[in-house]
Amino acid sequence: MNHVQPGTMKESQSMNLRPWKVLAFAALLLLPSVLAWAGTEERLGTGGASELRIPVGARSVGLCSANVGNTIGVEALFTNPAGLAATDSKTEVLFSYAKYIADMNLNYIALAQKMGGLGSIGFAARVLEVGDIIRTTEDAPDGTGDTFSPTFLTLGVTYARTLTDRVNFGGTLNWVSESVLQTKSNGVSFDFGFQYDTGYRGIKLGAAMKNFGGSQNFSGADFESNQHFPQDDPQAANRTLSLSSSDYELPALFAGGASWPVLQGVQNVTLHGLYQSNSFGVDEFRFGAEYGWRKDFFGRLGYKFTSNSDELFGLTYGAGVRVPVGNSNMYVDYAGQHVKDFFDDVQHIGIQVTF
Repeated sequence: MNHVQPGTMKESQSMNLRPWKVLAFAALLLLPSVLAWAGTEERLGTGGASELRIPVGARSVGLCSANVGNTIGVEALFTNPAGLAATDSKTEVLFSYAKYIADMNLNYIALAQKMGGLGSIGFAARVLEVGDIIRTTEDAPDGTGDTFSPTFLTLGVTYARTLTDRVNFGGTLNWVSESVLQTKSNGVSFDFGFQYDTGYRGIKLGAAMKNFGGSQNFSGADFESNQHFPQDDPQAANRTLSLSSSDYELPALFAGGASWPVLQGVQNVTLHGLYQSNSFGVDEFRFGAEYGWRKDFFGRLGYKFTSNSDELFGLTYGAGVRVPVGNSNMYVDYAGQHVKDFFDDVQHIGIQVTF
């Protein structure tokens, strides 16, 4: 007969309950933010720094970013920072490029490093290049003959850690910079995420709160002007006035979802579902499905449901292949976002190397 000591049973029950306590506490912290940020159609387009919502990472894009529950490693830096702690690789590097709408280019590079018992750390840089725009002024509405190129830069540092054998937590600090001619806007934003392995049929839950931060504005030399006030001495020189724009809020959002591996073996099929609440838009439901063969070849589909009739994106699709390189692995992924009107589909290419 097997004997179980009372103290051992109590300790085991405590370990089983601990993840649920962590998740319940996290839910209590996130719920007020979700209610406060709930968006409506009237708020569409009224926020700023909308480039923060443009997805990167070909695998996640192919799944319509519905994989917050099981995204892992360097790719998780954008989708859910908690997933950074879930990888078994010591070092991971990701390069991503997207040909975005209106001939814009989106470049992304990320690095993840495991630090043993201290957790994992990641770094990411994202640059959105709008391209050359003809410069116009009040005196030259048809163009001055010059062009300018706005640049949108986001730099992020992420820390993630495994709290228990089933719970991961991660957070990201982003530096957000927008530059148009001599006008700039700089500020910070924060991302937070949780992941939980339920232990039931491989189902994993995930939640992420993204683009949280204070209001920002634009300022710079382009907001300066020389003025001569009526009360000034007629012989006095003009005064230089320095102004700034109105404050704008960041496009904060909350995403919660689940991933379920319905088929495991030589052939793998995983389903993903996600609910997303946007501060400057209507709520969204996202779904994705990934098929894998021997963990070497992958096919992906995703779709976003929204009540916004002007939404450009809906269907996403993608594929990937694993290429062994010595003791390392290289993953080459492709994804596309179908654009309903006006523009060609957005194309994403990603190369990820794990060491």
